[in-house]
Amino acid sequence: MADPTIISREDANVLIPADQQKEIVQGAIQNSVVLTRMRRLPDLSSNTRTMPVLSMLPMAGFVNGDTGLKPTSKLAWKNKIIYAEEIAVIIPVPENVLDDAADNGYDIWGEVTPLVQQAFGQVIDNAIIFGKDKPSTWRKSLYDSIIEQGFKVTESGDLYADILGENGVFGKVEESGYEVTGCLAGVRFKSTLRGVRDENKRPIFQSDMQNTTRYALDGAPVTFSANGTWDNTKVKMIAGDLSQAVYAIRKDITAKVLTESVITDSDGKVILNLAQQDAVAMRFVMRLGWELPNPINAEKPTEAERLPFAALVPASASTPTEPEEGEEEGGGQT
Repeated sequence: MADPTIISREDANVLIPADQQKEIVQGAIQNSVVLTRMRRLPDLSSNTRTMPVLSMLPMAGFVNGDTGLKPTSKLAWKNKIIYAEEIAVIIPVPENVLDDAADNGYDIWGEVTPLVQQAFGQVIDNAIIFGKDKPSTWRKSLYDSIIEQGFKVTESGDLYADILGENGVFGKVEESGYEVTGCLAGVRFKSTLRGVRDENKRPIFQSDMQNTTRYALDGAPVTFSANGTWDNTKVKMIAGDLSQAVYAIRKDITAKVLTESVITDSDGKVILNLAQQDAVAMRFVMRLGWELPNPINAEKPTEAERLPFAALVPASASTPTEPEEGEEEGGGQT
């Protein structure tokens, strides 16, 4: 007979209801400023997906007379690969907390879920936007790709011209043959937009009158990051064709309760011994990958000269350093 004073694995497992585990993933998407705007592809059935991307356009021509030969042409594709990499977090919970929760009807799952969702969202945004701690298989970050290919506008003091002028951020995206469908920025950029006035002291950039939380620039909605990942010292705003940024989630998303494990730091130092310190831990894992297809278009047939994104950067922004000799840049694609 089981000892009623000991929390068993079966007791602990009720912390993670089976029918709610995927709630973590959906919440992680909502907590990531990039995933809320990127285009989601069908879930991956393996750890990689190869995407054929158009690399050559067909060429057409006039036919010379009734019996003239019709010109022939061909199409070409190149492959880009989405690599699914793992994101994980472990949440230790003291058994005393579980006992108190059980006695008082406290919702442990409701307390833990938003914390996990926030943690996943931060890791995803840091990796995709700025390349921070990104997996080696992943392509360059949005910021690094923009800076490396020169698709940036440095603040001049005229914010309207910097964003919407002929040589502004939107113009750089359009020069690549793309339309700006959305913008990403840190939440502090809201006050910057509100402060821009015309000659009559009227705000130039205004939120939607029907939805005061929504901002748009020339019809392109602005999504503001408030999860603490946006680095305003590097970039003020990123604009582009958000349909060109795609991601996919691996199917095997898991959540598990650990009851007898030892949790260590990256140096192997024991942080928590679950069995010895009367605790359990909830481990959450998701796997996903992303890419920028950047297919050929009529405006810019050369891939190195086009990018579906551009950025507004502060005058004091520092540019990324080049990888050291022998260091691989994940994905090898720009």
